Amino acid sequence: MMNKLSLVALLAIGILSAFAVNFYEKSPDNPATEHSQLSKRQLDLLNAPPLATGSKIDKIVVRKADREMDVFYQGNFLKTYPISLGKNPIGHKEFEGDMKTPEGVYAINDRNANSGYHKNLGISYPNEADIAYAKAHGKLAGGAIKIHGIKNGLGDIIGANHLLKDWTHGCIAVTDPEIDELFVAVVEDAMIEILP
Repeated sequence: MMNKLSLVALLAIGILSAFAVNFYEKSPDNPATEHSQLSKRQLDLLNAPPLATGSKIDKIVVRKADREMDVFYQGNFLKTYPISLGKNPIGHKEFEGDMKTPEGVYAINDRNANSGYHKNLGISYPNEADIAYAKAHGKLAGGAIKIHGIKNGLGDIIGANHLLKDWTHGCIAVTDPEIDELFVAVVEDAMIEILP
């Protein structure tokens, strides 16, 4: 039979555990927190209707400062997606490991339906100038820059809360449903312009 001291200790542990769980769930760093911290603009973009079936995208414009990505077909605006960037979002990517998202004009040159981040669209960084710049500084330019979804297994848990901070290694991140939509609509060799 339990003595009173053991019972009090168990009760204290239970209360502290409940407090810790409640604190974690309300923490801004917890990706499972509801979307209450997202801006009205982000919520409006997330709630925009999906692209019409059969839509095509031949141009993507990323506005890093706004954390938004616009898509077009034959000069016609189609939709804006809220995005997350590399952990070091200011400035053009220069070197491997700098956690920056590139700036400039590139192409969508690859697609992977079996990505570690749900699905991805490859961006043609680095170009010749990027490689030459890095080499002149005795470094590598890096690569494997993508537009991708959430890490496999976490898409349903994190969802749009990935927008609460820049978290990639230099890629452009969207939700899994958004990359599903983009994956089908973006045409081969679509242009992507990444603005500061």
